[in-house]
Amino acid sequence: MKLASRKSGRDGVLLVVSRDLSQAVEAGPIAPTLQAALDNWESVERALNEQYQALNQGLAEGAFALDFDELAAPLPRSYQYLDGACYLSHIRRNRQARGETLPDDVLQAPLVYQGISHGFMAWNDPIELPSEDLGIDFEAEIAAITGDVPLGVSTDDATSYVRLFVLLNDVSLRALIPAELKRTFGFLTGKPASSLGPIAVTPDELGDLWDGKLVSGKMRCWVRGDLFGDIETGIDTPFHYGHMIAHVAKTRAFEPGTLVGLGTVSNEDDSVGCGCIGEFRALETIKTGQATTPLLKFGDRVRIEHFDHAGHSIFGAIDQVVAPYKR
Repeated sequence: MKLASRKSGRDGVLLVVSRDLSQAVEAGPIAPTLQAALDNWESVERALNEQYQALNQGLAEGAFALDFDELAAPLPRSYQYLDGACYLSHIRRNRQARGETLPDDVLQAPLVYQGISHGFMAWNDPIELPSEDLGIDFEAEIAAITGDVPLGVSTDDATSYVRLFVLLNDVSLRALIPAELKRTFGFLTGKPASSLGPIAVTPDELGDLWDGKLVSGKMRCWVRGDLFGDIETGIDTPFHYGHMIAHVAKTRAFEPGTLVGLGTVSNEDDSVGCGCIGEFRALETIKTGQATTPLLKFGDRVRIEHFDHAGHSIFGAIDQVVAPYKR
């Protein structure tokens, strides 16, 4: 099943979207918003799926052509956003460029921070910031959206609570992050609002891309019009969504609509490129002693899109321009 939210108020209007992303229908009385659907997933999933099947067969009453420009983030605001750093090559390269090694306990538990969840940008919203000197960067990810997750859930059981997956751009400000981390209280101003791809997808819709732990496929990233990364998402991480969920659930239950990301996608083979400019600059530093690729400036465009092995777009694209913030 594929879902989206049309822009309307703070939380949007829930749409059921056809498999080929060409048609949609309002979910209507089943669930007015995606948060409402997640809050009542066990009672509405079947009806939503029936609407999805009818839409794919051309039988859905009230169907219309999908206009991506009308779409908000699938979940415009969330109760919680948890993001990790689970791809070890991403961590290793950034630390090596700073003359550091991996922590001894790096394999004991995933690295996690809690980011802004009260508002996610739409797939094509400009990334508006007060200065391009903040070191603006993108980070390409796939995030899980959960239902109710109980306190103390096990790693093996945790992924059964994943309801949807969505594309994520975890915007990062490289000029602010080092000082915040040095103070040891974690990210805050270095992590502004993130953006979500236009389409949320249920695990079963992914077919063999979803093995119950990770989502496979190719994450392709373009920066300033050039292909920057062509990364396999289902490899090169010792941690999966179950590890992330279970780690945090040691001390808290999750509300429906919690987003969980594994962090910037990265492969051990650096010939496939990178899922953020920061990692690419780290590789330049390691190989040549100097980073030369610039971070994002006003007017620069970044595009992120995830494809199955047949080349079909799964979540639609994130396609954003960096722009000066205007009050």
